[in-house]
Amino acid sequence: MYMEIAVTNETDIAIFAIKGRLDAVTVPELEQQLNQWFEGTGKKLIFDLEGLDYISSAGLRTFLSTAKKMKVRDGKLCMTRLRDNVKDVFTISGFIALIPAFDTLGAAQDSMR
Repeated sequence: MYMEIAVTNETDIAIFAIKGRLDAVTVPELEQQLNQWFEGTGKKLIFDLEGLDYISSAGLRTFLSTAKKMKVRDGKLCMTRLRDNVKDVFTISGFIALIPAFDTLGAAQDSMR
């Protein structure tokens, strides 16, 4: 069980690329990085989930709390490059209606402009 997070910033857009498993064991690491990001003034955040193999309910809660914080901040949040199994979890849970999902990183970036 592992997870890697690579955070890149392109102009005013932060991209969190998550690889591996997002579950109760790995969620605190993601939450720590998100909390650090929220200390700044950023308003545009993309989750690049191309490398995400698995997401648990704990992972979904993190996405929900991030979406709520972004709404308060009047920011923009989206996801991109979801694998089919991960997309199914977001669809079944209804989260796909809360956080827009795009097939490509370029499309996600365009949605932020």
